[in-house]
Amino acid sequence: MDLLESCKMAIATLTANKMRSGLTMLGIIIGNASVIAMIGIGQGAQQLASKEFKNLSPNTLFIVPGSREARNATFDLPKTLVLEDAKAIAKQVPSVIAVAPEINRRELISYRNKTTATQVTGVTPDHMIVRSFEVNKGRFINSIDVDRNKRVVALGSEVANRFFKGQNPIGQQIRIKDISFEIVGVMAEKGSMLGTNQDDSVFIPLTTMAYQLVGKTSPYGIELTWINVAAKDEETVRAAKFQIENLLRLRHKIVDEDDFGVESPKQLLEIFYKITNGLTIMLASIAGISLLVGGIGVMNIMLVSVAERTQEIGLRKAIGAKEQDILAQFLIEAVIVSAAGGTIGIILGVGSVYLIGAISPLTATISPYAILLALGVSSSIGLFFGVIPAQRAAKLDPIVALRSI
Repeated sequence: MDLLESCKMAIATLTANKMRSGLTMLGIIIGNASVIAMIGIGQGAQQLASKEFKNLSPNTLFIVPGSREARNATFDLPKTLVLEDAKAIAKQVPSVIAVAPEINRRELISYRNKTTATQVTGVTPDHMIVRSFEVNKGRFINSIDVDRNKRVVALGSEVANRFFKGQNPIGQQIRIKDISFEIVGVMAEKGSMLGTNQDDSVFIPLTTMAYQLVGKTSPYGIELTWINVAAKDEETVRAAKFQIENLLRLRHKIVDEDDFGVESPKQLLEIFYKITNGLTIMLASIAGISLLVGGIGVMNIMLVSVAERTQEIGLRKAIGAKEQDILAQFLIEAVIVSAAGGTIGIILGVGSVYLIGAISPLTATISPYAILLALGVSSSIGLFFGVIPAQRAAKLDPIVALRSI
């Protein structure tokens, strides 16, 4: 029997039992769709992060608190950086042109009867230089605001639209944690950074944040969330990193592991890639388990099919069909079920990736390698799990089969 004839017979047999064939494919469909979606989402997240980091100047450095072990183990980092560290960097590191310490906290802000939770960031005037922010209306936080702990605020563009759509918010009063602040500026649109919407935030003087909102300081001064630093140019970034690390080790009297980290955008992007790669592989592996379950389902249904078609097998052997013909027939049926399920799963997976891309900031990314891999794996699963039922059918004694007629 030639291959084409075997394929026709297999398709005819499968279409004769549409419900059973469809349920058999279900595990393969879900597995392939999940794998394609997980890989697409992971790659989309990487592309989004790469796009966001391009908005940062290559001469930017981020000083984050906590040891490397602590940063890998928890999101609640210890506050090992203080404002005096930032001031020392600005004064004593010659390769640095601007230092912008930050305190971040999520708080409730309100205007009249409207209330929302948003990111409140305590900053200094250099924040605009280091992080490349721009003002759309009014002004940003200045040195007088910081020195006098003034209750002034610059709104992110989304916050301004939420509270003052079509109105000029400059001079209006909003409340942050039940404290009134005067609006002095509205920022230009900035976009997201590592999944954080920078337009959905407000900026107040760092000292006001420390003394009037956070209310906690270490014995060594005002605790910081992190410190942003701008080196003179891209060529001096390595020198700036080396000098900052040495200065902070001296200030913190470190003899063992650093209680801080100095990272460039490139290093942060590499770390993010490692995290997303790990998560993508883990999630894709979990999704791949359903492919295994689907393969077991294929084998189970094929065994049932062999039992149901004992008489057919006996008749075909009696009129001259060889073991190889019977083996090929059942293997082809298993492969067709798996390949068809894999194709449908790929279509659903690709569709879900584009849907997620349409409703989220993630870029819809479809890897042709992932599609080929998923289709190849699903077809291989059908072949692998179809071997045992096919061998059982091929080894069936025609005399025993014909006795059941």
